Amino acid sequence: MLFDYVRIRFPTTDVQQVVENILQLKLSYFLHEDYGFYSYSEHYALGDIFVLCSHELDKGVLVELKGRGCRQFESYLLAQQRSWYEFFMDVLVAGGVMKRLDLAINDKTGILNIPVLTEKCQQEECISVFRSFKSYRSGELVRKEEKECMGNTLYIGSLQSEVYFCIYEKDYEQYKKNDIPIEDAEVKNRFEIRLKNERAYYAVRDLLVYDNPEHTAFKIINRYIRFVDKDDSKPRSDWKLNEEWAWFIGNNRERLKLTTKPEPYSFQRTLNWLSHQVAPTLKVAIKLDEINQTQVVKDILDHAKLTDRHKQILKQQSVKEQDVITTKKGYLSTIPVDRYPKKDIMGDKTVRVRADLHHIIKIETAKNGGNVKEVMEIRLRSKLKSVLIVHYLKILYNRN
Repeated sequence: MLFDYVRIRFPTTDVQQVVENILQLKLSYFLHEDYGFYSYSEHYALGDIFVLCSHELDKGVLVELKGRGCRQFESYLLAQQRSWYEFFMDVLVAGGVMKRLDLAINDKTGILNIPVLTEKCQQEECISVFRSFKSYRSGELVRKEEKECMGNTLYIGSLQSEVYFCIYEKDYEQYKKNDIPIEDAEVKNRFEIRLKNERAYYAVRDLLVYDNPEHTAFKIINRYIRFVDKDDSKPRSDWKLNEEWAWFIGNNRERLKLTTKPEPYSFQRTLNWLSHQVAPTLKVAIKLDEINQTQVVKDILDHAKLTDRHKQILKQQSVKEQDVITTKKGYLSTIPVDRYPKKDIMGDKTVRVRADLHHIIKIETAKNGGNVKEVMEIRLRSKLKSVLIVHYLKILYNRN
């Protein structure tokens, strides 16, 4: 499982604090643009890592990482010796508000047959709390024998709701984007859980509490859908779970793990555009220079001026990840914690926080002085100050 989309709003207008304390990146390496998205007035960008800002406190600072942005951010997390879990802990303690979270499950064997799943939706063999689904195919003639190769996508749930699923053929997407032959694609299909607002927050909370991506992802999936095989002799609620779907959700397969795929920020997309759109014309111009014994192309390049934007991109491309990260450790990581139980009262909940020498934080909550109701163990690379853990707990429990 991968994080494939992260969007977080912070209730502050201090963009430097968000970038350097939470993302733990140096703002000086970001490219500043005086326009924004989602009604924000400006933004900062480091490759595909976007930080949108506004002078209006109710908008605050918005961090957006799409798929490629998540992969690039993972390269910085690696340099920081931080995990996604530690990042999200910093986010929540800083008061960050989850706006969107996409969890992507890669199907490398082709177990998810999207046309078959689409047909099952049409035949009412998808038992779901969702009331809508839609599918589409997009493609082009790619084979020499002119067979039509189409990419299939299935959406389950309304795209306007706070949770919906997108299942699509990743191999075809990689063919379209990167010219990777469909038969050579590492990932055949992808199942994306797309969460917004409160749903995104509770998914992050679940990941932090249980440290079990399998539990988090399939708890969501099983809550909303299951694919079955039609049996006219039985009520629909008793139809047998489809065998391929059963395998996908966990029967007789290895446990799902949270994985990362760090990809450093590169200039490759621009080079691809240069190769496809500009290079042929440039080659013609160079040939004409040879024929006419001129140096038009050389003169054009000699007189080209780099703007501040171009110079900033050069700066971004000429440094290593280690140079871009800050030495600051965010809200949670370098403050020592007592190894003795601490107590705090949050309404009728008693909270006891304990930390051991192995940096495992154990949080126990008991209601009305009774027995322990819930135990959360969070493994971190550094010890935490108990008051910060209690603050984190208040964030969790006050939203229940």
